[in-house]
Amino acid sequence: MITLKQITYFDALARTLHFGRAAERVNVSQPALSAQIAELEAQLGCLLVERTRGAIVLSESGQRLLPSFRRVLAEVRSIEEQVQQQSGVLTGRMRIGMIPTLAPYLLPALAPELSRRFPQLDFGVREAITETLVGQLRSGDLDAVIAAMPIRESGLSHRLLFEDRFIMAVSNNDHDILDSPLNRHKAAFDRLLLLEEGHCLRDQALSVCHGQSQGALVNFGATSLTTLLQMVAHGMGRTLLPEIAVSAESPRLGDIRFLPFAPPAPSRQIAMFFRAASERQADYEALASVASEIGLEVLTAGRSRMGLAA
Repeated sequence: MITLKQITYFDALARTLHFGRAAERVNVSQPALSAQIAELEAQLGCLLVERTRGAIVLSESGQRLLPSFRRVLAEVRSIEEQVQQQSGVLTGRMRIGMIPTLAPYLLPALAPELSRRFPQLDFGVREAITETLVGQLRSGDLDAVIAAMPIRESGLSHRLLFEDRFIMAVSNNDHDILDSPLNRHKAAFDRLLLLEEGHCLRDQALSVCHGQSQGALVNFGATSLTTLLQMVAHGMGRTLLPEIAVSAESPRLGDIRFLPFAPPAPSRQIAMFFRAASERQADYEALASVASEIGLEVLTAGRSRMGLAA
């Protein structure tokens, strides 16, 4: 008899085309996953994957059967969601994705508040770049994603949470005269440090300094804002920082000062994205409400630290 476990494992293998990564995706050992795939193939009487040295590909049978397997998984997920809704708002399992330039600053305040308000919620978070999170949202590995707009994917809905303004982080030893507040059209974007390719904040930073010489930008391939700020503190350049990071980052970096932009300040819109066809719409509305409230509190704390008005 074909089991739901076997279908789930095959779906993970089809998405990763790698036995080790597929096993990690479903939280089992590689031998256990391989055994279940072999058993599924025996039940069906056909090979689902072609195993070659160093790589695998889906067989013709695997490609043909995969859409049917995924429809089964979608139906099971829908049943689970309907049962959870009957148990009340934000109960049971909820897996959220967050981008790396947001999770370290929003999550420490959001997670305990969700636990306090919704004690029956099994809440988990995965941190990754937007492209990865959207793929996991569409596959059902995640229930919702909190990221910067826009995300242009069919079948997804969103709720706007808050506006996150940008500020300039510069070294206290930076001797260039920089007016405060900054004029975004006249601000000096030379020696601007950027995150590596794939981070949406990199693209947003480039849009803020549109029209400036790209040769003046500095790309060290940094993967986190904390790394960029350490480089700023050592006089290696400047960077654009989202305000939500100020409260957490400023106590550790006494060698940096933050310069706001004059209105209208450049900003990013933070939203929560979820599958439009999901049965958990009430859960998403409740989660969005709490995330918006907590996000605004974190922003207010950061602005107070900088002596700025909300």
